[in-house]
Amino acid sequence: QVQLVESGGGLVQAGGSLALSCAASGRTLSAYYLAWFRQPPGKEREFVASISWSGSSTNYADSVKGRFTISRDNAKNTLYLQMNSLKPEDTAVYHCAAGGQLVTSSPLYWGQGTQVTVSS
Repeated sequence: QVQLVESGGGLVQAGGSLALSCAASGRTLSAYYLAWFRQPPGKEREFVASISWSGSSTNYADSVKGRFTISRDNAKNTLYLQMNSLKPEDTAVYHCAAGGQLVTSSPLYWGQGTQVTVSS
């Protein structure tokens, strides 16, 4: 069992930056693919970014490509999401997830989420 806890959310003006973290406990994250998802208000949850177990491979949703960076530190059992040039449409609850290679469609574990609000 893996427990995931996100942090780093908050209120930021458009054009600003935020850095999210996802700390894991229970089991090491090094064996898992990891991902960030988000759920905007009144909408369904959507994929944001994913990273392979070694960190050598990353994927991004088109809407965040070039602005967000996903990374991981297996020694610290932590996943990160650096968000730059934030837009009001980035407002959402951000969740981290862990799983196998199908983490983008079938995660095994979810965090409870952290709120990100971008004001215009």
